[in-house]
This record gives sequence, C-alpha cells and structure tokens, in this order.
Amino acid sequence: MPDSDYLSRAEAVLTAVERAVDEAEADIELERSGNVLTLEFENRTKIIVNLQPPMKEIWIAAKAGGFHYRFIDGEWRDTRTGTEFFSALTAYATGQAGEPVTFKP
Repeated sequence: MPDSDYLSRAEAVLTAVERAVDEAEADIELERSGNVLTLEFENRTKIIVNLQPPMKEIWIAAKAGGFHYRFIDGEWRDTRTGTEFFSALTAYATGQAGEPVTFKP
C-alpha cells in the first residue's frame, strides 16, 4: 500500500476513535499528540492507539496487551489473530471502562 493510502486510512481510524469517545457515555479523557491517541478511563487505566507508518500498522496498547493491526482485505486486522480493530478496541475499552463503550469505522 502506498504511504499516502496508509496515512489516509489510518487517519480515518484515529478520527473515528475520537468521534466515538466524544459520543461515549463513559467517562473517557482523550488526548491526541500527533499520531498518538491516549484514552484515559475513570479508573486511571489507559489505552494508547498510535500509527506506525514505517510498518504501515496501527498499534493498540491496553491492559490486555499490545496489538498490531495491518490493513488487509478492506479492514484493519490484528497481525496475530486476525481480529478486526474496532471490535477489539470496543472489547478493551469496555473492559477498562467497566461499562459499554463502542467503536466503529
């Protein structure tokens, strides 16, 4: 995938995450610094979503671990398990928030 395609697709993911946090009923603080989003929950745990342009991946760091996602067949998929990015982020955030949090493209 050309760099411009990666950046466009990856930026759309960050924008979708920002939008979902704005709409969430859960108490989530969001901070963006360049290509890094930090979601901090009421219990002080964090999830970090960041772009990795050299590898053309998006990474998630959560209490559940560290995960790498690559754009495959039209979706961002975990490089080890194949799990879709937004469903995984929903599960991690819901677990850390202690209440439902939904992310979608």
